[in-house]
Amino acid sequence: MIGTFINTAAVVVGTGVGLTARRFLKPRLRETTMQIIGLMTLMIGVQMSLSEKNPLLPLASLLLGAIIGEGLDIEAKLDALGNALQQRFSNEGGSTFSQAFVSTSILFCVGPMTIMGCIQDGLTGNYSLLLVKSLLDGVSSAFFTAALGWGVLFSAGTVLVVQGTLTLGAGWIGNVLTEGMKNVMFATGGLMMLGLGIRLLNLRPIPVANFLPALLIAPLLVWLMNLWR
Repeated sequence: MIGTFINTAAVVVGTGVGLTARRFLKPRLRETTMQIIGLMTLMIGVQMSLSEKNPLLPLASLLLGAIIGEGLDIEAKLDALGNALQQRFSNEGGSTFSQAFVSTSILFCVGPMTIMGCIQDGLTGNYSLLLVKSLLDGVSSAFFTAALGWGVLFSAGTVLVVQGTLTLGAGWIGNVLTEGMKNVMFATGGLMMLGLGIRLLNLRPIPVANFLPALLIAPLLVWLMNLWR
């Protein structure tokens, strides 16, 4: 769990740095910063989506996950949580606060470094991969905070819960997930990152949070396909 604690602290520190920088950034420069983050997210999405050579499995996972996510209305529930946190702790605009919370929660918790880093930490106690992720998340949280405000801070709680759960369950997860399952999961997460990047660039309001069940569907589809072989 040490890696997760460091990662959580990195997000908190990055938020503090971003809040300081935000005071000196003009609105136009904040918008430019947001565009840079959006482009960076697209780049990450492209890299992750190439993890799987067969595009049908990630697409099927995303479609089935979206159906479940739309039924559960995950995006609206996360927005409501963000708005509730905003009303309780901040005077910033609700939409900006919620966007900061939801976007960074997804960005920090969906990706190969999250899964592999937590498995490595949980099984061996080696948290070197999570240290690298902590550095990246700390820098990202500073940029996000400078652009959108301190709603980013509450994504530290998401990191703590998600990565803590993965680390504690590392033994089971490491035994269950095959290399093929991981590749499809990473590719599916990459498509979600592409959606998040498009959203951050204000090109289209894609409800990325509704795609989250796809990360659970992906390894299940690989398992079912292996049964038919």
